[in-house]
Amino acid sequence: MSERRSAIELRVSNKKAYVWDLDDLSVLRSEHHICGVLSGTLPHVSQQNVFLGLPLILLPEEVVLLVENKIAVLVDDPTAHVTPSHDSLVQWNTERIASIRTQLTAAENEANDKKEKAMSRSMTADAMKKRKEREEKRAAAARLKAMAEGEVGNEEATLFTPPTADESPGLPSSSTDSDAKVLQQQHTVTVQGSSPASLGWYSSEGCRYSSITEAREAGIWSYPDNLHERAKCGVFRDLWDKGNFMGGGIRFGGDFLVYPGASSFLRYGPIEEYSSLFSGDPLRYHSHFVASVIDSPLSTIHPMEVVAHGRLGTATKKSHLLCGWDDEKREVSYYSIEWAGFG
Repeated sequence: MSERRSAIELRVSNKKAYVWDLDDLSVLRSEHHICGVLSGTLPHVSQQNVFLGLPLILLPEEVVLLVENKIAVLVDDPTAHVTPSHDSLVQWNTERIASIRTQLTAAENEANDKKEKAMSRSMTADAMKKRKEREEKRAAAARLKAMAEGEVGNEEATLFTPPTADESPGLPSSSTDSDAKVLQQQHTVTVQGSSPASLGWYSSEGCRYSSITEAREAGIWSYPDNLHERAKCGVFRDLWDKGNFMGGGIRFGGDFLVYPGASSFLRYGPIEEYSSLFSGDPLRYHSHFVASVIDSPLSTIHPMEVVAHGRLGTATKKSHLLCGWDDEKREVSYYSIEWAGFG
């Protein structure tokens, strides 16, 4: 991160931390295996619950880890939005109108291109039809000439019929095939990623906090606030330190989903050269564990909970991980559960 700013700015609003910069998102995922959850909508995408974009919402445990490791700082987002001056408003409105005109021009050019391509395909189909008719006429004339000269019989003449346009190699069999090939072509949509480096109506000066304590005193952040939250932060950090990718586990009855990364496999041998094969990025792999956080070594676990976790984990092809947090020793102990049949 030497070429970038020293710390990633996490924008905090209503005690939730967001990442709005695409470069920051890339660094968090590739260098620090922090995934978060995309929550923004993308233009021209109808399935908004499947394809999401910026901002990225971070788990509170991810935020605490990043700030304590000096990877990121917290920014009070409402305070950072300053009241714009008259000149700033005029400039913003001018840029907005220019952007609208650019988009309208681009849309008009795209429509014209589509119309020209449709006309080109239609002309191509007509040309193919005319070519086919000419070749059929030449073939019929050749057969009649051969029959008139008595060189071949009627039945033999049909054997020398030249191939038609549909049979000619390298030519589309019909206009339908041509249209299908056009539809199968790949299209590239360019979307601007990062925002401008400086914005006249936004400034984080005076509202950046480099520690959880400072952010807590400013009233913008309060996590962790009790034993259970401290336990979740401790377990998250321990699993993260072991090289795992982490995600929310509520869908599978736990606190976190655990995706083992490359460093998690190093205990099995020197496989650094194959580390890319063992990267546990959730975009490529399924999780191996569902982790539940136990607040204290003295916490009570009911037998039905053990059975439920074991059956659910096995049904979803995962092991359930019970993570016991010792707040005094700041240590984590792990127990895995898998459902096994006896008979």
